[in-house]
Amino acid sequence: MKILVTGATGKVGSRLVPRLLAKGYDVSVLVRDADKASPLVKIGAKAVTGDLYVPATLPPAVDGMDAVIHLAALFRTFTDNEGIIKTNREGSIALAQAALEAGVKRFVFTSTSNVYGTGYGRPAREDEKVDINDPRAYSSSKIAAEQELIALQQNQGFDVRILRLGFVYGDKDPHIEEIIPLLKKMKAHSGSRMHMVHHLDVAQAVMLLLNTEGLDGEIFNVGDDAPITLYELADSFGKAAETFDEGEGPLKDPFQGVQDISKLRSRTGFRPLVSSYYTARDLDLL
Repeated sequence: MKILVTGATGKVGSRLVPRLLAKGYDVSVLVRDADKASPLVKIGAKAVTGDLYVPATLPPAVDGMDAVIHLAALFRTFTDNEGIIKTNREGSIALAQAALEAGVKRFVFTSTSNVYGTGYGRPAREDEKVDINDPRAYSSSKIAAEQELIALQQNQGFDVRILRLGFVYGDKDPHIEEIIPLLKKMKAHSGSRMHMVHHLDVAQAVMLLLNTEGLDGEIFNVGDDAPITLYELADSFGKAAETFDEGEGPLKDPFQGVQDISKLRSRTGFRPLVSSYYTARDLDLL
């Protein structure tokens, strides 16, 4: 299977591409600067020059591909809301449209659990109501992209699969160290939980969506089996005391930050390889 991966030099992509290559996939990576992809090229990937901001560069990139894995995104830590929307929504749709016109058979889009709000009264399911007017540009841009991609599937039969990622970590990814200082700024509650997913399981889920028939137009959550409290996460780095307010009061929504992953399990056979943050720590997989 010939696959084009976007965002291949980012935190998720740089860990996913080697695993795809190890499984025997023919992998090309879309990059604006080919030099940045040299570590991936050295292990067997092919660099394709293109830019989500320049739609004319995308048809040559997707030509001859069997599938596209679209990881590229601007994240919530960026302050350029216009750039976030342009990348996450407009760039995603331009790529999908080019892939559709090129006859690409499958398009896997990585979204985020940040699309969910609060007050569901249970772990968030894929069919929960989400707010396209969410003031967080990262979340709203991902919701908009999801909805337009699903419309492409419904109206033009394009085989799109959407994967809403939990908090991705592991494989020496600095993501956790980066998020802990933000918890204090966000005034996060120590009892709130974070549904995490190790890079190994991101790769597992992506490959399942690549290869399982009958999932077009479907959305799936992916996470581990044991969402962790923010207190535990900060405490594992010795930062709990300085991160949370002692007088913070009771937790308002015990399900905030927790997703229901039963759909992915039942439809694809997914089982987390790294069942919890503590498993990753004990096995030296952080």
